[in-house]
Amino acid sequence: MLKRSTGIIGLLICLTGGYGLKAQSQKWRSGIITDEFLYEKAAFPSCHSATIAETPTGLVAAYFGGTHERHPDVEIYVSRQVNGTWLAPVSVANGIQNDKVRLPTWNPVLYQVPGGELLLFYKIGPKPSEWWGMMRSSKDGGITWSEAQKLPEGQIGPVKNKPVLLSNGNLFCPSSTEGKGWKVHFEVTKDNGKTWRLIGPLEGGEINAIQPSILDHGNGKLQILARSRNRAIVESWSQDNGETWSALAKTSLPNNNSGTDAVTMKDGRHVLVYNHVLPPGDLAKGARTPLNVAISKDGKNWSAALILEDSPTSQYSYPAVIQTSDGLLHFIYTWRREKIKHVVVDPSKLKLKKIVNGIWPKLKGYTAPVVTDVKNEE
Repeated sequence: MLKRSTGIIGLLICLTGGYGLKAQSQKWRSGIITDEFLYEKAAFPSCHSATIAETPTGLVAAYFGGTHERHPDVEIYVSRQVNGTWLAPVSVANGIQNDKVRLPTWNPVLYQVPGGELLLFYKIGPKPSEWWGMMRSSKDGGITWSEAQKLPEGQIGPVKNKPVLLSNGNLFCPSSTEGKGWKVHFEVTKDNGKTWRLIGPLEGGEINAIQPSILDHGNGKLQILARSRNRAIVESWSQDNGETWSALAKTSLPNNNSGTDAVTMKDGRHVLVYNHVLPPGDLAKGARTPLNVAISKDGKNWSAALILEDSPTSQYSYPAVIQTSDGLLHFIYTWRREKIKHVVVDPSKLKLKKIVNGIWPKLKGYTAPVVTDVKNEE
């Protein structure tokens, strides 16, 4: 998990934000239809960890907001899109335990049951190593919600990224723990959260990974991509609908110890949204800018597709991505901890360029801004 900035730990060559925005507006932006904030003003100064789902009544987004991450006043907020406009954020969950104890909430994850309810998973606890899982549901696309329900002991639900419904009826929730080392596991339900079983944790040797996302290659073949402390996005593969998995291994793509997300599109291609940042030296942490999108046919060979943000001012992080029924891609992510950004993309309009040896390809006429601050955030 992340915590609020504790200050600047590095200062690199200064480049004006205006130049960066100009460059961004001209290059690596093909296919973008909408680029907007969910809100301009809110009752909370800081926000993070957004999730998005398509419901029968429209798009719904959730995220946590409050004074800052880990503060007891942090609550789960929901924004609904009605007739193309995002309505004001509404608090739908908090960490109030009793008159004397209030704890922060964390990492909401939305999932729309096909033909059923909208599920909201989230966590309550003083820190990730001590949080527990909660769930609420909505029958009207996020307008009203059921009473909060605590998940069974030891279950936290999907830790950051959306569940995937497999052809055998299993709802696979990608999850992880941070208490005694970073470990990836899965929480599986066939009845939308009434009963659960656990798969994992996955073997990984020296690899420390959390917050996986699931790609479905068909015929029972699954892949996960996950955040790590190992300077690379890591992966694991299953050939039996997720019952057994290969040991975690590094991919060729860099990771700055920040969250990612991925989705398999209807045409079988896979979409990954992440910070394509290799930290300097042997550091695990790196700047959370730029925010990139890559596309792959096989989950191994990736092509550069988009740069959603490239300002030298960090951070743009904790992205989520879905493909809606009209075929469009929807990205949602933290914008400098101040707002939540929503970007809509037509995948048929993307211009791809192969990523070789983990290096984002150069594009004629585009110069990436030089990062001017690196914030010390977990």
